[in-house]
Amino acid sequence: MAHRRRGVGVGRAGAAVYAKKAEELRATSLASAMETLEKLEVKLAEFAKTHKHAIQHDPAFRAKFLDMCAPLGVDPLSAEKGFWGSMLGIGEFYYELSVKVAEVCLASRSRNGGIIRVSEVKDILTQRGTKFSFADSKGKSSSYSEEDIITSVKKLSKLGSGFRTIKVGKAVLIVSVPEELDDDHMEVMNVAEDDGYGPYGMVTTDNMSDALGWDEDRSKRALELLLGKGMVWLDVHRGEKKYWFPSLWKQGSTNLRK
Repeated sequence: MAHRRRGVGVGRAGAAVYAKKAEELRATSLASAMETLEKLEVKLAEFAKTHKHAIQHDPAFRAKFLDMCAPLGVDPLSAEKGFWGSMLGIGEFYYELSVKVAEVCLASRSRNGGIIRVSEVKDILTQRGTKFSFADSKGKSSSYSEEDIITSVKKLSKLGSGFRTIKVGKAVLIVSVPEELDDDHMEVMNVAEDDGYGPYGMVTTDNMSDALGWDEDRSKRALELLLGKGMVWLDVHRGEKKYWFPSLWKQGSTNLRK
């Protein structure tokens, strides 16, 4: 019995040693990972200093730089003060862009129900002559892309304002209302975005039946909610109901029949 008790004691002692060693290994691994992360952040800062002009004035380069920041947990957009904010001013740039994007979305809400193409927002800003410049750029304006607009909407979404982007077919749309769109609503918009079923931006209940196999009741439920929110317009021509999405219209597309 004494031999068994001694064996149990040795086993417990061994388990304690193993647990201590495992803890030491975890601590060493964590310290090593933190050191590696700090080195990468230093390299990222050096890269940003070297390529500051390109980050500020080249939209494609700026997008790639933000992609590099994400895995390291660095968010230059939220750092309006401190190292990243003072060096790049990128957070202020996106803040100003998000304000202008919000203005366009809100001004067009009565027409499109709070859904608008990113490309249309960019066209409107361009037509207005909207320009942005960084504090140290000596008044030189910086160009911006549709990707920049999408990034600025993400900044707005953090405020809980209902702003978000959705992908419909090949188009990216900005939603500026808190109304949730379920799967059926998204399916309707996808069919409208596919001009293989008729004019671009328009659907009928027959289109929904052909594309998705829905019955008329299901199609009407989805369309009537969108109609009630002002996200689609109804055109009745020769007894046929056609539902148009103003948010999907392309410049020069077919207008509603009078």
